[in-house]
Amino acid sequence: MAAPTQVSLSSMNNPSKVIVGMSGGVDSSVTALLLQQQGYAVEGLFMKNWDEDDGSEYCTAKTDLADAQAVADKLGIHLHTANFAAEYWDNVFEYFLAEYRAGRTPNPDILCNREIKFKVFLDYATILGADKIATGHYCRVKTVDGKTALLKGLDPEKDQSYFLHAVTEQALAKTLFPIGELEKSTVRQLAEQHGLATAKKKDSTGICFIGERRFKDFLERYLPAQPGDILTVDGKNHWQTQRLDVLHHRSAPRLGHRRCKRCQRRTWACGGQGSRQQCFIGSGAPLTVCLCTKCSQLHWISGAAPSNPTTLHCKIRYRQADQACKIAVLDNGNARVDFAEAQRAISPGQSIVFYQGDVCLGGGIIEQKLSSEVA
Repeated sequence: MAAPTQVSLSSMNNPSKVIVGMSGGVDSSVTALLLQQQGYAVEGLFMKNWDEDDGSEYCTAKTDLADAQAVADKLGIHLHTANFAAEYWDNVFEYFLAEYRAGRTPNPDILCNREIKFKVFLDYATILGADKIATGHYCRVKTVDGKTALLKGLDPEKDQSYFLHAVTEQALAKTLFPIGELEKSTVRQLAEQHGLATAKKKDSTGICFIGERRFKDFLERYLPAQPGDILTVDGKNHWQTQRLDVLHHRSAPRLGHRRCKRCQRRTWACGGQGSRQQCFIGSGAPLTVCLCTKCSQLHWISGAAPSNPTTLHCKIRYRQADQACKIAVLDNGNARVDFAEAQRAISPGQSIVFYQGDVCLGGGIIEQKLSSEVA
């Protein structure tokens, strides 16, 4: 196991104050540990981004806070708490609901990072006197020609740069990512060696604002399922239902295949059609492939778009292998992306993130498929 990088304290009469976003998980726990070992004046902050506590088995906020406090006590650091639920609702959740109503596939974790963790949290930490903040994301930063660049985490299985591509360069310059240099197994080993309560805690797989609740059940409180048609990919009516769960099918790229309750054959939901209340299904793998797409709301971390046309790599979903592509930025600020190989299961509203080697350049939102076919 490689030892964590240490910093010299010979010239640090007053160690920099760093506030770590502590979620109650092992990654943020080890982040606080490493920074303390490196000589920083470390404090923690537990963010509550959702006010509802329904007492269900999926609500883990109280447990997470208790775990964060246990780690803070073990390290001898102060743990602040803050409620950012109002900011979350206004800046993340309302947009999320609007996108789903429009039949699109938003990624709330990306928006949560941009609007809450690297904006509201950063501002709050600055008020508390922090010189920098830190989080348990698996990514890295480096300074090149006075600019801060975002790099992939060294553990390819845990790299989270996809989720941080919309964060500003100014915010990244004030952030430390100490576990970005480590593999997940090393992080757990460090937690266990230092007796941290979160050493064996299961990784969270929930969306940032609902924790481990069932995504479908949670959304039905705000967007009730509607009746509609279920069609085969060629447009033929497979059957009509009085309660088509369009939300379930809109999240198909994450949920994968399901068994058709009517005909008992395994099917893939290939996407919804917004207000038309239709979804398309097909046997086997997803049927729609795409060779070219248009994207909008582009954000370039360096502040400058790449020259036209530019050959890069991209991801249209987390943990996807890098895909070769050619991007051309249009006069209106949008971009056309041509893929070297056809891509499956692309949906409007998804995020597309661009890379040059290990450097994350930024990304945008997919708006439409300019060329697609049935596989």
